[in-house]
Amino acid sequence: MYIQGDLQCVFDALYHLGVIDPVLELDWTNAMESYDRHYSDVNEIIGVVNANQNDVGALMKELKNFDDTTLGYLAMEVAREFAEFHSRDELQ
Repeated sequence: MYIQGDLQCVFDALYHLGVIDPVLELDWTNAMESYDRHYSDVNEIIGVVNANQNDVGALMKELKNFDDTTLGYLAMEVAREFAEFHSRDELQ
């Protein structure tokens, strides 16, 4: 499942919740090795994100229901999708 809509909105919500800085300090190689164990949680949180795209406050409220690990994987997914988006722009 992919994040639909405004990635900046999701990034802003995660930033205000204090998720971004700890994720930047992670060893992403190690974190991604355990990604498969959290796949269903990540899909669930992406569904919540997609349902709350237009309201950062509501999105933040919903994201508070998830544990730090799942929020971290969401932040990594946002980073991955930002990178894919910008690499497509550069190719055109």
